[in-house]
Amino acid sequence: MIPLRDENPSPTPPRVTIAIIAVNVAAFVYELSLGPELRPFLFEWGLVPARLALALHGQGDAIVTVAPTVLTSIFLHGGWLHLVGNMWFLWIFGDNIEDRLGHVRFALFYVVAGVMGSALHLAFNSSSQVPTVGASGAIAGVLGAYAAAFPRARVITLVPLFPFFQVLALPAFVMLGMWFVYQFLSGFVTSAWTPGGGGVAWWAHIGGFGFGYVTMRLFGAGRARSTAWVE
Repeated sequence: MIPLRDENPSPTPPRVTIAIIAVNVAAFVYELSLGPELRPFLFEWGLVPARLALALHGQGDAIVTVAPTVLTSIFLHGGWLHLVGNMWFLWIFGDNIEDRLGHVRFALFYVVAGVMGSALHLAFNSSSQVPTVGASGAIAGVLGAYAAAFPRARVITLVPLFPFFQVLALPAFVMLGMWFVYQFLSGFVTSAWTPGGGGVAWWAHIGGFGFGYVTMRLFGAGRARSTAWVE
């Protein structure tokens, strides 16, 4: 399913959301400029679970050298589709969460959601030597927060009903709930059949979403609901 837009206008400009998108695009343009140096760059600044796991146990690289990759990895991407897909989800759902939390708290929330997603990915793939990159864990946190704060907001969604596609207006809890179930099932299947980790960091998505949902349920009600009419 591909969300096209939500019927949940935000009354405040999403300055932090726009800034995050700009940083991700700039980082990807820099990646493209590296040419043959891109691969070592991703191993240096992407999250390599085995490398971090060894550092946490006092082996291999020093933890102060490896720890920053938990943060830097969430601003790197593996291709145009990876970047565009992530930024599209952030653009659709990020403005309402930024409005609910406020600019500063949203920026902090985004980073912590990305870190929590990376932590769960590490827990399930500690032996993987493949660098993990992408904002998916952080954006999954935004999706989880949206599901908690605006469960009945309508999301205009492109739904594949093979061999056709249909545009449907789905409640956020349905669209995002189905998204989460897909990530959860994919994570378990990947863990069972590919113990070293597959090509998608499913558990980062699950960890980020869970963090976002719980955090919004616990703390999101403290801010006035400027878009309460959709709930």
